[in-house]
Order: sequence, then C-alpha cells, then structure tokens
Amino acid sequence: MNIKILTPEYVVFEGEVNSVLLPGKNGEFHIMKNHAGIVSSLIGGKVKLYVNSVNEIYAKRFTKENEKDSVFSYQIKSGVVEFNHNKGIILCE
Repeated sequence: MNIKILTPEYVVFEGEVNSVLLPGKNGEFHIMKNHAGIVSSLIGGKVKLYVNSVNEIYAKRFTKENEKDSVFSYQIKSGVVEFNHNKGIILCE
C-alpha cells in the first residue's frame, strides 16, 4: 500500500509500506493492506511505518525502532489521516 506523510514544510515520506500504526484520539490503530476506508484525526505520538526500508531521502527524519524488525517512526504533534483503496495520506505537524 502507498503512504504519503506531509507537513506544511515538506514531504516526510512517500512510498510503499506493509502497514502503518497511528496515534488516534481513542488509542493507537493499525492500518493494513485492504483496510476499509477511513478518515481520522491524530494526536501527538509516533507514526510507525512497517516497511522493508526507507529511502535515503526520507531516512534522516525517521528513527529505527529496533534492529530486528523494519519499523521506522516519526514523531507528530497532531494531524489527520485519510486512507482508501490502499492509498493513504497523513497530514501532520
């Protein structure tokens, strides 16, 4: 599935991921391939991408969660996510 993460200043990430874990108002939620369409607000926390690798262009903005799994995180203050037809966009600050 394709995910794009945007801030007002720059594109944080754009590419294929296996899944994404997001900080929602009612707790974290996981979006996986073929997930139902969703629009949700996000609170401060970590956006975690489950991906084989992150392109060099974007890697400097991410923290690798551990060496064993390919989980990369990006800290946000707030935002909104829209996901439909295996394409998602996360607008955040």
